[in-house]
Amino acid sequence: MNGMMEQFMGVLDSVNGVIWHNIVLYIVLGVGILFTIWTRFGQYRALTHGVQVIRGVYDDKNDPGAINHFQALSAALSATVGLGNIAGVAVAVALGGPGAVFWMWMVGLFGMAIKMTEVTLAMIYRNTDDPENPHGGPMFVAHKAFRDLGFPTIGKVVGGLFVVTLLISTITGGNMFQAWSVGEITENYFKVPSIVSGIVLALVVGLVIVGGIKRIGAVAGRIVPFMCLLYLIAAMVVLVMNFTQIPAMLKLIVVEAFTPSQASGAFLGGTAGYALLWGMKRALFSSEAGQGSSPIAHSAAKTDEPAREGIVAGLEPFIDTIVVCTITSLVILSTGAHNRGPEATFGADALPRVVAVDADGDGAQDENSNGELYWTISSATSPNRSADARKVAGDWGGDEDVFVIVEAHHNPNTGLNLHRMFGTVEFDEDGNRHITWNTNFTSKERPTLVNQGADLYVDYPGPSLTGHAFDRAIPGLGKWLVTFAAWLFALSTAISWSYYGEQGVVYLFGNKLVLPYKLLYCILIIVAAAGFIETDAQLDSLTALGTGVMLWANIPIMLVFGAIAMKTYNNYFSRLKSGELEAPHKAPKFSDVVEGHDVE
Repeated sequence: MNGMMEQFMGVLDSVNGVIWHNIVLYIVLGVGILFTIWTRFGQYRALTHGVQVIRGVYDDKNDPGAINHFQALSAALSATVGLGNIAGVAVAVALGGPGAVFWMWMVGLFGMAIKMTEVTLAMIYRNTDDPENPHGGPMFVAHKAFRDLGFPTIGKVVGGLFVVTLLISTITGGNMFQAWSVGEITENYFKVPSIVSGIVLALVVGLVIVGGIKRIGAVAGRIVPFMCLLYLIAAMVVLVMNFTQIPAMLKLIVVEAFTPSQASGAFLGGTAGYALLWGMKRALFSSEAGQGSSPIAHSAAKTDEPAREGIVAGLEPFIDTIVVCTITSLVILSTGAHNRGPEATFGADALPRVVAVDADGDGAQDENSNGELYWTISSATSPNRSADARKVAGDWGGDEDVFVIVEAHHNPNTGLNLHRMFGTVEFDEDGNRHITWNTNFTSKERPTLVNQGADLYVDYPGPSLTGHAFDRAIPGLGKWLVTFAAWLFALSTAISWSYYGEQGVVYLFGNKLVLPYKLLYCILIIVAAAGFIETDAQLDSLTALGTGVMLWANIPIMLVFGAIAMKTYNNYFSRLKSGELEAPHKAPKFSDVVEGHDVE
């Protein structure tokens, strides 16, 4: 990593330290609890009435909107059920430990109430001047609601600020996270250069988004059910193979949500506070509860009842976090992927040593601007991969990222003092294998190798860890299934987030910049896959920025105008209970609902 990138990531980590302070997490949970009580545990209504709505019994082609309830849910889910469920869960478990999963559950549960509220608000204030192409989202809520209170200027400013945060999240989480994850797992398994994956993904995304929300809704309506079913079936096979371990894993998830996680194997350990931090960050990124992004997709739904679409939206965190994220985490935990053992062991005569870095050869150890010294590993020896590791991942093929574990300064990712020092397994022109160690590890104190550095681990960042978990159960399954799923998830998420960003551009500049925006969006996919991001920690810093700034912008809007949403919500269910809102027709053919033919 060059010095400029290192400084940038340092600034980013400082910003994230503020916007992701524990107080912020408690506030988000508190908002979820508030709206859970206010909706009288609306989660139940989402799981009952919401399912009835997406089945099409209330669909009416004469209602304003562009797509039916099922397609709106699919479009929103295509942004939430994605690589956050594969890569995001892996990052949460790898850095926060099993306890992070518990806090993901809490975000999923209370996030259902948050999602119902923010979508109901968006539906109340959406712009339907063109009934076939409605616009909505927190920016329109702020604009119109403050105007109704007599403060139009404040509404414009708040709406504009939200759009700025929306575009930041579009670039980081909706775009770069997807491109990097696809490039990473494809290169890891198939040795295809990451940038090639980025170019292919950019071309496919471009072909879809040029058709607008109707094409996005149609594509999402087909992809989302298929990709979820495929992924869940494979995951259930793995869980059945390891079913005896599942009760213990569930207990571990609950226990380690409130107690420190012990370091074991490749897992560096973590405090209970960091389990909460990583679990909530990854779950909020995956489910998008409170971000204000999903209301943009739901605002395109054909309906004249705002609360009805809000109830449909409540299904998102349940499907995304309670179901899919939980299954992914259990696959990782039950197969032992997160605290896996070493894949190779150095012999007693070839143990690595920590040495100072003197890149310019002036005899003085290199240091950064903060006075931290640079360290690396001396030995270039590459031990043979163990027999068990070869069964799962094959022999060394070159370009594998590996690491040894050292004890040094405080680790901001875990709250403890263990770290990884990385290198890459390479072959020279004569076919001789060696390890080239990175020279960018910094610490004011000399790192101490754990177990004398005898253990060599392979790094599986982001989606690769989930793929490795599947491979540990059935060798080859992760390679093919998770790579294929990652491509589908990345595609679906990228096309939905492109629409979110587009609506922000429309709000700020009108339609004149939509085409340049779409072109730039596709270019950024290639940039992200070209090596801009190097590690899962950097990846988390970027996506955390996007998620965090949106929460800061959207949660206050929800709190200021939440009473309006709750009045609409309670009025809807009063009328539903009295029989005033009986379903106008029977459920149409499911294929018609998926295709959107029931509202044509």
